[in-house]
Amino acid sequence: MKIQIIKPQDQAYGQFDGGKIEEQKPIGFSGEGSLINRLGPLFYWAWGHTHGPAEIGLHPHQGFEIITYVIKGKTYHRDTLGTESVVGEGEAQLMQTGSGVYHAEAVKEPSEAFQIWFEPHLSQAIKRTPTYLQYSSQDFPVIDKEGVTIKTILGNDSHMKIVTDADMWDIRIPNGTVYTHRLSQNRTLAGLAIRGDGAFSLETNEPTRFAHKDFVIVQSSQEGEVAIQALDKDLRIFLIEVPTEVDYPLYRKPR
Repeated sequence: MKIQIIKPQDQAYGQFDGGKIEEQKPIGFSGEGSLINRLGPLFYWAWGHTHGPAEIGLHPHQGFEIITYVIKGKTYHRDTLGTESVVGEGEAQLMQTGSGVYHAEAVKEPSEAFQIWFEPHLSQAIKRTPTYLQYSSQDFPVIDKEGVTIKTILGNDSHMKIVTDADMWDIRIPNGTVYTHRLSQNRTLAGLAIRGDGAFSLETNEPTRFAHKDFVIVQSSQEGEVAIQALDKDLRIFLIEVPTEVDYPLYRKPR
């Protein structure tokens, strides 16, 4: 296994509505300045912040499975399926965009959210009817493991299910505490530290420190354990696990 730390300056940045919505993108589109443009079927990861009202008008999506997870505040959604919804803190929406759908997004208060795109087999996905699903915080199981709070957003007993092979967790680690994650062979673990600093350790290596806003990538050629420790203060980190490679063709982002 190996660890890669992507500092904020090597991630992409974007904005909408005249800069009212600002995004740090651990995984961005080609040409946006991100060192990482995909990890297996994990196609895009944006961390958006707003300080007041803002909106993104109707725009199209096709094929991809798109999750919006609200960290703070609320997001407002409408689409050409006839959906109008409000997604609150700790909640999520899932668009399986299938043969195509237009949607619009808005916020009315200071907010913080992720938008994450996963890529299923696109030649099959674009034949499916697009769907919209919304999940409350209670739809995501939460467990306490030796002081570490683990909220499962994708995988295991989470109510949210997607076609793409992917798992996702919202993890809070108290200062000085260690959380251990078992990573299977030929899997990739991606983590974004949204609060606090920490260190990743593999079974045979010295700890690798990371800071708030860093993007951490661990890729395994064989099964092993990854230890994550909070340093100096409590740590909140989002983890996504995907296969390093899939058995179907992936979309090639334009240069």
